[in-house]
Amino acid sequence: MTEWLLCNYGIKAKLADDFLTDIIDLNPDAAVEAFKEMVMNKKNPDLDEYAVLNILRKNSLNDTANYLHALL
Repeated sequence: MTEWLLCNYGIKAKLADDFLTDIIDLNPDAAVEAFKEMVMNKKNPDLDEYAVLNILRKNSLNDTANYLHALL
């Protein structure tokens, strides 16, 4: 039912992981810069890039984490 409603408006549902990898693919340099800035501003707890990537993986964002990891 939801797919039918979305099609009426010319849009398609995507998984969060697919959406995020598509966004990264549009501008990988900007995506990596934004990711690094996000990690740098994370203070409580203070985490490094790889810890944040592991959190993404634990939250079913495996493709996103792997893509960012490959770009780092």
